[in-house]
Amino acid sequence: MSVKDQIEAKLREARLARDEATKNVIGMLKSKVLLELKSGSGAEDNDALWLDTIKSYVKQLKKTIGEYEKLGDRGQQLLSESQFELRFCEQFLPTRLDEAATEALVREAAAANNITDPKQVGKLVGAVMKTHKDQVDSDLLKQVATRVLAGG
Repeated sequence: MSVKDQIEAKLREARLARDEATKNVIGMLKSKVLLELKSGSGAEDNDALWLDTIKSYVKQLKKTIGEYEKLGDRGQQLLSESQFELRFCEQFLPTRLDEAATEALVREAAAANNITDPKQVGKLVGAVMKTHKDQVDSDLLKQVATRVLAGG
């Protein structure tokens, strides 16, 4: 079943359950896909477009969540809405490696490329991303690479 079909099925379920939060996030995703299709970029309505749209939205949500967390009680409602949207979107994305597995990749890449200087974090991150882009979370990768090169 395609990503679009899965999302349409979730939308039908949300309508029956009167689940406004799910309907809202699906509406947002559909709107972003439609915008891309109408942009003249030549994009086609396929799984790749849907996954790219979801990945982009997840990245945006993660930044937004960080900002809402700084607001404390004032941002609590918006924070919980964004966290819900993040959980919803992540179900369509491939699972990422956890911190321990990411660290193993980082240590392997550092040894293979003889990277030991903390100033070479970017080079190390690039080496891991070259072969494992879809498996690792880029933010986690950067944190682990920084820690490993700092001697951690």
